[in-house]
Amino acid sequence: MNTNPYKQTTTNVEISQPPTDSVSELAFSSKANYLAAASWDNEVRIWEIQSNGSSVGKAAFSHQGPALCCAWSQDGGKVVSGGADKAGRMLDLATGQATQIAQHEAPIRCIRFVEAENSSPIIATAGWDKMLNYWDMRQQTPIAKVELPERAYAMDCNNPLLVVATAERKILIFDMASPTTPYQTVESPLRWQTRTVSCFLKKDGYAIGSIEGRVGIQYIDPQQKEKIFSFKCHREDTTMKSTLYSVNSISIHPVYGTFSTASNDGSFVFWDKDAKQRLKQYTKLGAPITATAFNGDGKLFAYAHGYDWSQGYKGNASSVKNTIMLHSVIDEDVRPKPR
Repeated sequence: MNTNPYKQTTTNVEISQPPTDSVSELAFSSKANYLAAASWDNEVRIWEIQSNGSSVGKAAFSHQGPALCCAWSQDGGKVVSGGADKAGRMLDLATGQATQIAQHEAPIRCIRFVEAENSSPIIATAGWDKMLNYWDMRQQTPIAKVELPERAYAMDCNNPLLVVATAERKILIFDMASPTTPYQTVESPLRWQTRTVSCFLKKDGYAIGSIEGRVGIQYIDPQQKEKIFSFKCHREDTTMKSTLYSVNSISIHPVYGTFSTASNDGSFVFWDKDAKQRLKQYTKLGAPITATAFNGDGKLFAYAHGYDWSQGYKGNASSVKNTIMLHSVIDEDVRPKPR
């Protein structure tokens, strides 16, 4: 039975006043149904999602170049973002004030709040300048810096676990008890460029996706080595050839720990990593999916349509509409199957 409170007239509802260019990251507040989107039109927008699935624009702030990432504070009162303008910015929803809170020597690709629960806010930014910086918002300069082996492509944190994925398939794993020294530095289990990484609910590992239509399930503890595996997804196989699509986004369900993958094949899929099985697949949704996010209770799933430049400028069809869709999640589609 579907007990989802979002009484949408259809399964997927388009958000009001969507971005005018491709979305680079989506993020829901864990405290309220506020959705933030960073996009290539230089804007970070915030909507409030109503119980009927409709959306109301609440706020927006700008970068001086494409906005490449966004994240919410633990108290749900602030949104931070990083951009191609090499700046990290923050919007305080209570005051409506946007301020610059970070600076790099190259575009900031990743941003997260990384502090422990009920601690003073600490923000991590990772950029194409091969730097991971930690910021206390009360100070103008980083409180700590870590030199990365390559440009940062993806990052996620579920304190004390922080995972940074870089170019050349490098993965740096940090224990936030010692945030300037990687606990492990490893190569991706996938053979091609990393696109996304997401930490597990239990903080014991992470899922990583690449441009080759493949996902890796990784655990930190060597004693859980037998649980590590990789699998193919978002592919079209025929007798003559296989077409591989990029895994652009992985989102962990906040209640069940199952997860989604989404791709430029225009589909998203829900998976159970523990049972190693697909739970539900939604295909041919009309355009590449560039970003996804579950809301705080996992009953709403947002996904962004737009061009991801995987086919270069020649593949940028004017028919692809930049927008964000809200999907009402059916519980049985994301709940792990009994084993």
